[in-house]
Amino acid sequence: MELGLTGKHAVVTGASKGIGLAITDALVAEGAHVTAGARTGSARLEELVDGGQVSAVAVDLSTAAGPIDLVESALQHGPIDVLVNNVGATQARLDGFLEVTDEQWFQSLTLTFMAAVRTTRAALPGMLAAGRGTIVTTCSVNSFLPDPAVIDYSAAKAALANFSKALSKEVGPRGIRVNTVSPGPVSTDLWLGDHGVAETVGQAQGADPGAVAQQQAALAPTGRFTTPAEVADLVVMLAGSRAGNVTGADFVIDGGLIQTL
Repeated sequence: MELGLTGKHAVVTGASKGIGLAITDALVAEGAHVTAGARTGSARLEELVDGGQVSAVAVDLSTAAGPIDLVESALQHGPIDVLVNNVGATQARLDGFLEVTDEQWFQSLTLTFMAAVRTTRAALPGMLAAGRGTIVTTCSVNSFLPDPAVIDYSAAKAALANFSKALSKEVGPRGIRVNTVSPGPVSTDLWLGDHGVAETVGQAQGADPGAVAQQQAALAPTGRFTTPAEVADLVVMLAGSRAGNVTGADFVIDGGLIQTL
């Protein structure tokens, strides 16, 4: 299916691994040029850069200047047609709310919420001037499924969902679509890597991280985690012209984990 992304210019944050890397891969496969922003690189990202359709920008998106630097670097390759706000991080808080410090709250809110606000604020003027553009943001089921074990992350994602919906109302009449994708657990380092949620919970409970991950996966009717590529396919569909009248919407991809209407 032709998605109308050939020759388009996309910016992806948190693009060196996990969901962000999968989105970058998928956009390249659709013929887009991607400016990929991340604090560190990866072997696969370097391969994509060598292929000529990706420009990598080393940037710390948790800083106030980082998103601006990323967008300014991207604009050197032409106007931005697509923005994918993907960067974010979480850490399991297993000692309860009272042990979550101000610094930890600020870290979560800054990277998971404010990075998207700042990157959008930097990229939006060009889209408004062009009268077109798409913004897709990686949200989470935790935006509406609050979990005390990730209380700060849940709050940041809820803010992100609210921000995206509000922005869609403002900029929709001016040709810009804004949507979110809300994955459940995804098979990335955030869950399965060193110091990921499965390992952190396993250490606290004296359990094998693999067993922790399997227990979580079993909560969904499909019995497994979503793959980064599956999230990426949904993001790229929303970024393209086939979803031309879709805006202000959130799309859940969680294997059926959320069972309420």
